[in-house]
Amino acid sequence: MQQQDSTPAPRVIFLDAVGTLFGVKGSVGEIYSSMAQQFGVHVNAQQLDRAFLQSFQAAPPMAFPDTAAGSIPQQEYAWWEAIARQTFERVGALGQFTDFSIFFAVLYAHFATAEPWFLYSDVLQALEYWRSQGIELGVVSNFDTRLYPVLSALGLADFFRSVTISTEVGAAKPSPQVFRAALAKHQCSAEEAWHIGDSVREDYQGAKAAGLRAIWIKR
Repeated sequence: MQQQDSTPAPRVIFLDAVGTLFGVKGSVGEIYSSMAQQFGVHVNAQQLDRAFLQSFQAAPPMAFPDTAAGSIPQQEYAWWEAIARQTFERVGALGQFTDFSIFFAVLYAHFATAEPWFLYSDVLQALEYWRSQGIELGVVSNFDTRLYPVLSALGLADFFRSVTISTEVGAAKPSPQVFRAALAKHQCSAEEAWHIGDSVREDYQGAKAAGLRAIWIKR
């Protein structure tokens, strides 16, 4: 993820989070399946993977415009709980839980730790290099406020001067509003900034439309 020598250095480099800085160990389905077993529910991980993807893709963007800041965590929690319920319902396992709400509380807290995540091998070297060059760094993500403890748990928080997430902005990538909010935190013009991410639509096309130099990274 290091810049090419022939390319002028940006003032700020923004990076996506999940799928760019870090990824899920194994798969979401494997984690859902493993944690469900702790509650006496046995479901095939591959079936859960397919069901999760369907539920995630069918969900509305995780952004809550006109929501008071104090209410955002509850909105995020409800958004993810709906997806988890739909995931287990799609595989016919929802009724196997004695109390799905208790299971989901444990599942949700799990993803706020370092345990389900792994850092991509090139991340620390790239972040250290950019920091040594005096380039400001920021995160722009459609993740939720659990991103803050996850960045800390993975040892990444100190690299970033800003963290901009869709739920706090009230709009999700590829909306230009998210990128404008991130740029404002650095008092930086779009022309002076890069954005790196793994999604062609959300990261590459979104950043490019907002006027940033967009870089797509294939993980």
